[in-house]
Amino acid sequence: MDPGYRIREANRADLDTLVAFTLQEAREAEGAEKSIDAVRRGVQAGLEDPSRATYWVAESADGRVIAGTSVVTEWSNFRGGHYWWIQSLFIVPEHRGCGLVELLLEHLVKAARKAGALDLRLYAHTSNRRALEAYRRCGFKAAPYTIMTRCLNGD
Repeated sequence: MDPGYRIREANRADLDTLVAFTLQEAREAEGAEKSIDAVRRGVQAGLEDPSRATYWVAESADGRVIAGTSVVTEWSNFRGGHYWWIQSLFIVPEHRGCGLVELLLEHLVKAARKAGALDLRLYAHTSNRRALEAYRRCGFKAAPYTIMTRCLNGD
């Protein structure tokens, strides 16, 4: 059964939906409450300036936005090209388990290849087993790196 999903590049009219998705993603993945003002500022900056981030949304057959994802790029001086990092990926609960994650990730793979990206990368919270399994199922594997962070703003 084809659920009739359609993926399109996000636009400014999607801002409120993408902010809500981002806040919910933080709650589900990390158990964290993020500042709505900071999230709005971040999503809006990406929508207004594609050099910061690129967003896509998935619509259901009736035109409702039911998923969103975004990518940021990182220059590699080792390999002389860009890595594409999946910054966010959220699917509303009632559309999970319907093949949408595979559809979204395959869309990103095609877009990354078309742009000449070196790799498509992501990070996921270690406790988010469902997401980790979905990413493995879609061809992602653990990288030989550990992400480390040093907070600079008390967040």
